[in-house]
Amino acid sequence: MANTSPAKISVECPHCGFKQAEYAAAKSSICRQCGRYFSPFAPKPGLKLRVKEEAPAPESSSILHRFEDFWKRQRSSIIECFECKRKQQVCGAATSTICPGCSAHIDLRDYKITSGFSRTIRTRGDVHLTAKGDLSSSSVICRSALIEGRLRGNLHCDDTATINFSGKIPGRLTGQHVIVDRKADIHCFRQVRVESMEIKGKMSGEIIAQSVTVHKKGALEGNVTARAISVEKGGMFSGELIIGQADLTQGELLPGQKPAAASRPEADIAGATPQPLPAT
Repeated sequence: MANTSPAKISVECPHCGFKQAEYAAAKSSICRQCGRYFSPFAPKPGLKLRVKEEAPAPESSSILHRFEDFWKRQRSSIIECFECKRKQQVCGAATSTICPGCSAHIDLRDYKITSGFSRTIRTRGDVHLTAKGDLSSSSVICRSALIEGRLRGNLHCDDTATINFSGKIPGRLTGQHVIVDRKADIHCFRQVRVESMEIKGKMSGEIIAQSVTVHKKGALEGNVTARAISVEKGGMFSGELIIGQADLTQGELLPGQKPAAASRPEADIAGATPQPLPAT
């Protein structure tokens, strides 16, 4: 007896690039990765996401770019799953992979934002927001980032985020390392929480970090909670400083206890056992 079941074909989500099987007669579908609706057979809009779409460079530099691209394809890297945190080794030329532990889709693409962009980004690649770019995504998670345009959402970098523009950042900055470049002049409305931070330009806001460095000609204004802070000759720091706390995470999760911690900084530095409060 002939098989009369409808045929299925592979379609790609225009929002996150995830591929899945759908019936050939389907008019709409929902992505199993990002949960958004899309039309399986609608024409894909042109997106300026990859560095390869930029105008060709001069011949002298194109040779260097081709060598760097070849080297990237040859080497591999260790990436971590967003869902189950399992680590795996992937080829440098891969643009996506599947977690062997939970079968979740992992984006490995590099994003270059040259205009308005509002979709959520969650990749183990790099993000470059150019001077003409406007990144209004509610959440951006990447390996490293170079911010030269307007950033209006939350940004988390597993490695280094370099900020090189002047303006306001309404979202939250988190990650391993943040560099405020020399030409930057930013005001952060929300708390910046990183392992280490370098201020080469101007910044105002609240910082929670393991170490903070204000370089020569750099200026930092705001409240800082850190294990160590260094202000080079010619640099400037103005604000409240809490240094030497043993547990910065607890201080961040319990903001109501911050004033108590600030009034007893010497007890935290010496490592003395906190005394219980009297019963009332």
